[in-house]
Amino acid sequence: MRSTGIVRKVDELGRIVLPIELRRVLNISYKDSLEIFTDNNMVILRKYEPCCIFCGSATNVVTYKGKNICPECISRMHDDIKIAQ
Repeated sequence: MRSTGIVRKVDELGRIVLPIELRRVLNISYKDSLEIFTDNNMVILRKYEPCCIFCGSATNVVTYKGKNICPECISRMHDDIKIAQ
């Protein structure tokens, strides 16, 4: 893990501001979602990118009935359905 040298205070509502320089470097835009993780005494923020519920791929994911599925897994399911028939 790398230190940025940036220190921010938490406000009365529990918020912190991510500096614009950091948002640019990490490609975090206005209204992007961030995942929050904890590891011992650390809080880790990561830009949320939906991934396939089956294989974990984040490439070209589509949402079907509230579930994220990649094209490759859709193709595999289609092939499995053909075999089952």
